[in-house]
Amino acid sequence: MIQRPFVLVVMGVSGSGKTTLATALARSLNVAFEEGDTLHPPANVAKMKAGQPLSDDDRAPWLARVKEWIETHLDHGQSGIITCSALKRAYRDVLRANRANVVLVYIDGDESLIRQRLSGRKGHFMPPSLLSSQFATLEPPTENEHPIVVSAADIPSEQVRKAIEALTLRLR
Repeated sequence: MIQRPFVLVVMGVSGSGKTTLATALARSLNVAFEEGDTLHPPANVAKMKAGQPLSDDDRAPWLARVKEWIETHLDHGQSGIITCSALKRAYRDVLRANRANVVLVYIDGDESLIRQRLSGRKGHFMPPSLLSSQFATLEPPTENEHPIVVSAADIPSEQVRKAIEALTLRLR
């Protein structure tokens, strides 16, 4: 059983399954869930809709809002799960802020699988044309970031099982 408040940052490129996994984890763990994409400033959404990748400067206010969500939950002793692409180590360092109870859950998948998923996705502002730029930007989390890694190829129930098992061991 998990003994202390935590926040999971479910991360990966667009289309990897962050929302699906995060929603299932939140339901299984009975904790708050936030779709990180809703925290993007309107200018970021407009830029992505236009097929333009975000710069580090574009991402800064978004990451600040994601970090604020994380800190608010932990400062109030509440657990939660938030989605965030968190493509670079520098972004993850901002979000984690050296808190051991902010845990990365990285959905690892190859570009062809993710591209196939994106081609069937409707109603999202992130066009499939930006996927290559996301993979070019991606710095997969390293061992010293202590990520929980699940495969994008696994079915969601298997991803949830693996993530909860790893989280339980880590936060006992």
